[in-house]
Amino acid sequence: MEEFEKLLDAERVPVEHFVRFRLNSKADADDILQEIYLAAYQNFSQLKSKESFKSWIISIARNKCNDYFRKKAVQYEIPIDRITERELSDSRHGISTVAAVRETLHLLGDKDKQILYLYFWKQLPQADIARQLNIPVGTVKSRLHTAKRNFKVKYPYNTDVLKGESAVKKLPELIPDYKIEASTESPFSVKWEELMGWFLIPKIGERLSWGIYDIPSRKCSYVYDMRVTGKARVHGIEGVELTAKETSCSDRRRVMNRTFVAQLTDTHCRYLATVQNDGDVRNYITFLDGDEFMLNWGFGEENCGNETNLSVKGDIQRVGNSVTSVDKDFLLDIVGRYTVTIGGKSYDTVCVMDIETCNCGVVSEQFLDKEGKTILWRRYNRDDWAIDWYQKPWSEQLPENDRLVINGTTYVHWYDCITDHIL
Repeated sequence: MEEFEKLLDAERVPVEHFVRFRLNSKADADDILQEIYLAAYQNFSQLKSKESFKSWIISIARNKCNDYFRKKAVQYEIPIDRITERELSDSRHGISTVAAVRETLHLLGDKDKQILYLYFWKQLPQADIARQLNIPVGTVKSRLHTAKRNFKVKYPYNTDVLKGESAVKKLPELIPDYKIEASTESPFSVKWEELMGWFLIPKIGERLSWGIYDIPSRKCSYVYDMRVTGKARVHGIEGVELTAKETSCSDRRRVMNRTFVAQLTDTHCRYLATVQNDGDVRNYITFLDGDEFMLNWGFGEENCGNETNLSVKGDIQRVGNSVTSVDKDFLLDIVGRYTVTIGGKSYDTVCVMDIETCNCGVVSEQFLDKEGKTILWRRYNRDDWAIDWYQKPWSEQLPENDRLVINGTTYVHWYDCITDHIL
């Protein structure tokens, strides 16, 4: 089919990036790519819209990769369906420890995965592991020691705190009590220059601390200390480099240092690159790397970024906790004016809603003051979001938390973020 070959040639690079990013073995990746192209060719007649070819073939690639890991799971007794899920991925909205563990497991050899699973997931004694694998107990101990060492090398968190360094104590352990009241006044337009999901303005000299607070416990789970370190250029485009030190509040020794590059113009703010550490190798992923970058960091057509000059568009309508929206990509809009009182201070804000622009099933409320600074950020999960991993809907997991009903679908409040701007 000439049409199929033309469409495939246009999308071959992002498909290959998608597969090779997930599979360590080049030979296995080549085999999977051939399976993807064959399946796409055989089912091409079922594709209703040729404009959807890219997303369609990427979905085939995702399924073929999952099939590959399932076969490995049967061979090595690893529950790979859960390990390979990437709902909590490294992205504009941060990274979770659970996601980091799963990503690290991807980088290990099959024997390392197997021994770690049996010991930590199934919690089998070493003698039972020896009987199950038909190897001596001494071999189990040796393999377990090697697997833990390999995991530690590739795990992105630094478990050693530098001498004289301490976690930031400026942010409170509990999020202050707050109240959100709708205003009868019209929403104001605002200049919003913060990086979406990270709150820092990408300008020389800027720095910021912010925290994630679980709801309903209101406890801080992670603190982020961010600063702009200098100018940077990615594929000829000028931007700035930023660093973010993520500290776990449950274990202050668990620190993750991250680097990415962003660009701020008069009209947009966007990410240009992110850096991922694979052991002692720094892996740069840029806006030219197709879906490998766009799925987690890109925003807007051709990665134009989020608009900095915000005013009401009418794409999203909100009355109380009921929300309706037009059918279009990149749904981000001002939905009303609110007085947010937090920590004894009151702020005149507009609420910016983001409906599933980065992660399918995730919605956010971002309350901005007239300076364009975030006063409060709230995340909601669609009731069935990541249900394969969590095993039950969010309305059951967090029955006391707030709800939004968006186009008839329920979303449940999960956590909040505040920055040192309000302290």
